[in-house]
Amino acid sequence: MIIKILGSGCSKCRKLAQNAAKAAEEAGIDYQLVKVTDMNKITGYGVPMTPALVIDEVVKSVGEVLSVDKIKMMMQV
Repeated sequence: MIIKILGSGCSKCRKLAQNAAKAAEEAGIDYQLVKVTDMNKITGYGVPMTPALVIDEVVKSVGEVLSVDKIKMMMQV
C-alpha cells in the first residue's frame, strides 16, 4: 500500500503522517509512506486544502487530521 500525505510539512501534515503510519502498522499492512510537498503535484490531485491523505492514488481525506482508527477503516475499504 502506498500512503501519501499531501501538504507543506506543517504540524497537521506531520500528525496525519504519524497517524497513517501507526494505522498501517497496527493493521499489519505493508506500506510505503510518501510526503508530497510540491504544490504542483498536490494540486494535481484536485485537493483544495491540506493536509490530504491519499491511499493507493485515491484521495481519502482533505483538510483534516484523521484519527488512527478512522485511517485504519479507510485502509480496509
